Amino acid sequence: MLERVAVLSDVHGALPALEAVLAEPEVATADLIVVTGDVAAGPQPVEVLDVLVGLGDRVRWVRGNADRELVQARAGRPSEHDVSNWAADQLRADQVALLAGLPLTLTLPVVGLGPVLFCHATPRDDTEVVLVDSRPARWAEVFAGLPAQVHTVVCGHTHMPFTRLVDRRLVVNPGSVGMPYGGPGAYWALLGPGVQLRRTTFDVDAACARVATGSTYPEAAAWADEYLRSRHSDLDALTAFAPRDGR
Repeated sequence: MLERVAVLSDVHGALPALEAVLAEPEVATADLIVVTGDVAAGPQPVEVLDVLVGLGDRVRWVRGNADRELVQARAGRPSEHDVSNWAADQLRADQVALLAGLPLTLTLPVVGLGPVLFCHATPRDDTEVVLVDSRPARWAEVFAGLPAQVHTVVCGHTHMPFTRLVDRRLVVNPGSVGMPYGGPGAYWALLGPGVQLRRTTFDVDAACARVATGSTYPEAAAWADEYLRSRHSDLDALTAFAPRDGR
C-alpha cells in the first residue's frame, strides 16, 4: 500500500514547469510519481522525457492522446497540432518506443483511498472529455464497467484541477503541469491518505525565456507566452470543451 503518490499530468514538454514540481519536497519524497499522460508534446520533449526516465522506477506512466499522436506522427500520420509534429521529429527511437508502450490505465493501492485508477481522459478512452460540471449520465457512461472496488479515479486531459464525487466515487483531476488553464503555475496532486490539489509557483518570465532560447521549435517563444503564462482562463476552457462531453 502506497502512502503518498504525486500525480503529474499534461506536462506537454515544458521543462521549467516540470523541474519546479519535481523540486517540491512532497514530490521528491513521495513513494511514487504517476504521470497521467501528454508528457512530451511541447517545446522540450526530449529533455522532459529524459528527466522523468532518469527517475527510474519511482515514475509510473499512463498514455495520453498526445503521447499516442507523437508515435503516430513518427509513423507517418501527422497530428493536427504543429508542435506535436515537430516534437515527434525530435524524439529518439527509445523515447518513441517508451511512449508506444504506455498503458491506457493503471491501478495502484493508496492509503486512505484504496485501489486508485489512473487514466488520461477516461478509463476507456484517451480523448474523451469529462468536466467538473459534466452531468451524472455522462459520468455513468464513461465509468461503465469499472470494478466496484475502485472508488477513486484520477484523470487529466482538460488541464483544469478539480475534485468531485460521482455516485460515491471520488474523481480527481490534478490539472496541468505545463499548459494550465485558469492561472499560471504548475498544477499537480498529492494522494494519500486524502487528496490535495497543489500548485507550484515558479519564475514565469525566466521560464518563458528559457523555453524560447532552449528550444528549436520555431514558435517556442509564442508557445511559452501562451501556455506558461496561462493566457486561457478556466471558463474559456470549460466553454471550449463543453460540446465534447456530450451535451
